[in-house]
Amino acid sequence: MAANRALDPMSKRGVEEWVKEDVVIPGVEEIPLQQLYRAMNFLLENEAELQKQVYYSVANLLNLEVDILYFDTTSTYFEIEDEDGDGGLRRRGHSKDHRPDLPQAVIGLAVTRDGIPVRCWVWPGNTADISVVEQVKKDLIGWKLGRVITVLDRGFNSEDNLRCLQRAGGHYIAGEKLRSGKENTVQALKRGGRYQTVRDNLEVKEIVVGNGEARERYILVRNPEEAARDKARREKIIKELEEQLPLIKTHAKAVCELMAHPVYGRYLKVDSRSLPKIDRAKIREEEKLDGKYLLRTSDDTLSAEDVALGYKQLLLVEDAFRTLKSRLELRPVYHRLEDRIRAHVLLCWLTVELRSDRNNKGSKGCNHISVGNRWVYCRQRELWGHFNPL
Repeated sequence: MAANRALDPMSKRGVEEWVKEDVVIPGVEEIPLQQLYRAMNFLLENEAELQKQVYYSVANLLNLEVDILYFDTTSTYFEIEDEDGDGGLRRRGHSKDHRPDLPQAVIGLAVTRDGIPVRCWVWPGNTADISVVEQVKKDLIGWKLGRVITVLDRGFNSEDNLRCLQRAGGHYIAGEKLRSGKENTVQALKRGGRYQTVRDNLEVKEIVVGNGEARERYILVRNPEEAARDKARREKIIKELEEQLPLIKTHAKAVCELMAHPVYGRYLKVDSRSLPKIDRAKIREEEKLDGKYLLRTSDDTLSAEDVALGYKQLLLVEDAFRTLKSRLELRPVYHRLEDRIRAHVLLCWLTVELRSDRNNKGSKGCNHISVGNRWVYCRQRELWGHFNPL
């Protein structure tokens, strides 16, 4: 099933035909569908030990550096109308696929600095990002990975989560919401000082708020090119507003829709006649944030440059998610039962682990993959990637 997911993704019923008609597996003529399902049951029953052993095998062969781990979540939706009941996996929630109308499941990945996912999780679709950090930390400590710097996006940032990440000698680099209104964030943004250029289009400024044990270390990062793009996007929005506002007049529904708009509403306020108008003060506030993002870290040994560059590497997790969703075709998920869905995600994760073309992405022309001590030969001419045994 992992070989099929890598070479020619299809449903488990399709795998049955694939083995019979399209590939050659020495010693295996056919695999009935019920045997595939039994294998999925076995996979799920041994999930924790399997992930641990796969990680140790990969770490030993590739000599992974695991002092920095990146964690993020994504969601995958199901083409059904009704969500599962309480306690079910397929639930509606914040959709990162922009499909809030469909039930979904949440998938989490912990990824090394080399872009290798070392562990995956599956949660119900209504699970909030901020609620999973404690479980992730606990699971990784069980693998003797407590003394790491965990890099998180803004959606996971809470005081409880940050304290949790410091257990067992761990540290964090976490994104802060610029518009959160938190006192320390406001102070950090107001603090003066010069930026230090550390890379092309990357400037950093270190800020310490508070004293003693209450001190918090922030890194304000600025990208001049992104600042120019932010300015251009805002000017386009303001121009559109200037064209639309005279047409609204006193239409109550149109006024409410415009004020509640996630893009336009940010730059509007209501005048004495309860009509929307452009908020010039808000525009000036937004100008100060162009091209910037704010980071917070508990590690005083890291330079401001290392903190900024470490956070940028969160793109590795996004690349792993893209691989799951596009190249390995995580969707559509044909399974209905929760255990089957979890096993399906595990199979996709295993397939990512089998990739050996990490430094040569997009290579074509291979027609085989090894799983254990068996080689699978595929008759297709156009295949993605090259795979070797762990």
